[in-house]
Amino acid sequence: MPVSAPPGPRSRATRALSLASLALLLTAACSASPGGASGGDPTAAPPLPGPQDGSDAPDSDRDAAPDDGPAGEGPLGTRVVVIDPGHNGGNASAPSEINALVPAGPAEKACDTVGAETEDGYPEHEFNWELSLLVKERLEADGATVLLTREDDEGVGPCIDERAGIGNEAEADAALSIHADGGPGSGRGFHVIMPGEVDGFTEEIVEPSRLLAEDIRRAYLEGSDIPYADYLADEGLDERTDLGGLNMSTVPKVFLEAGNMRNPEDAELLSDPAWRERAADSIAQGLAAYLMRS
Repeated sequence: MPVSAPPGPRSRATRALSLASLALLLTAACSASPGGASGGDPTAAPPLPGPQDGSDAPDSDRDAAPDDGPAGEGPLGTRVVVIDPGHNGGNASAPSEINALVPAGPAEKACDTVGAETEDGYPEHEFNWELSLLVKERLEADGATVLLTREDDEGVGPCIDERAGIGNEAEADAALSIHADGGPGSGRGFHVIMPGEVDGFTEEIVEPSRLLAEDIRRAYLEGSDIPYADYLADEGLDERTDLGGLNMSTVPKVFLEAGNMRNPEDAELLSDPAWRERAADSIAQGLAAYLMRS
């Protein structure tokens, strides 16, 4: 079901987020004072820094993204969002390609990885793809232009630097990489990964990315029935400086680890199509709250 639609036919009118609903989201999002604890509400949003000019993303970055249409009508009609479904269905059969080193900030890292899977064999790459499509649908219903970093769940890659380059080239207002963790089976919960400061790479995106992380964290906690991760992160937030997908981004970007695929409780939810509909609602709400800040 879309973000704010009541039960019934899924017309564009019922699918779109109302401005009133977004206003309520933003009221909650901006209620805390600056410098509050990470578990509280985020601060009121400052103007977002613009993407860096002259992106050096290679042509292959643009080729990897589908040819999405122009922005539609709706409260998000001027916004551009990149959704990055983590991993890909063909990665496991192409070890030489996904193990090749690529730029990842100050150092190099492997192009990509295979991803996790549940005990029943539901692969993370498939989960990421299915959930990303649902989030895309909801944002487009509210007018946003949404680009995906891959066209299907059968290919290889793209590499982590290319995924970041798609958001940079599009000068996206926000970029979200959707994943599910492969943590210890005894641990459960979700967390949102945001960029830490890396000299020469992330200085301009650290602050807006934290706001994006907090908005997604709040909405996902309320709508997903999955708690904060109890085996890592701090109340659902994790700052990292070692992820090429964040270090190479020039636009606000975060990773959502939607749950732990190796935990039975989380895996049962992640594998449920009806739950993925609800999760997509909450993710789209969090993105919309962030996008409507400016």
